[in-house]
Amino acid sequence: MGDYILLAVSCIFVNNILLIQYLGNCPFLGVSKKMETATGMAMAVVFVLVLAGAITWVVNHLLLKPFGVEYLRTLAFILVIASLVQFVELFLKKSIPALYAGLGIFLPLITTNCAVMGVCLINIKEEYSFMQALIASLTYAIGFGLALILFAGVRERILLARVPKPLQDTSIGLVGAGMMSLAFFAFKGMV
Repeated sequence: MGDYILLAVSCIFVNNILLIQYLGNCPFLGVSKKMETATGMAMAVVFVLVLAGAITWVVNHLLLKPFGVEYLRTLAFILVIASLVQFVELFLKKSIPALYAGLGIFLPLITTNCAVMGVCLINIKEEYSFMQALIASLTYAIGFGLALILFAGVRERILLARVPKPLQDTSIGLVGAGMMSLAFFAFKGMV
């Protein structure tokens, strides 16, 4: 139990997929202007990442390894992730059209989000058991969501501040992301 807690803390804070490993920055900067879209993206990523982590672990250990076709890992993982994202996209389009419209192009980009693929590959590289891969996938997704929601709060506050013209929009967003990354870097000694 203690090992799982340590793994969870490590994935959320110490090795945060966005702010420490710099994976998934496109949706991070793209949907973080409003809290509603950031929260919706965080929930979509949690859903996709947890299922992708579990399914890719099973695909790797029950299909690719026994047949000696590990070289097809990237292709198989992309197919799993794309299928899951398509499912989320259809669900949001039918049940929450406002969020679907708010996420826009960034929802299909989860398919090519290097954070989702990165976590699936990290689970394999670290040789996690199924339970460890599931916990790592969930907590990496929680870390992604935490960083995204915190950053959305920061960006909403920045809109109220006087920002010099050359630093407005993306530039101040990158500066803010760098500051948040430095704040998360302080967790490095925890685990």
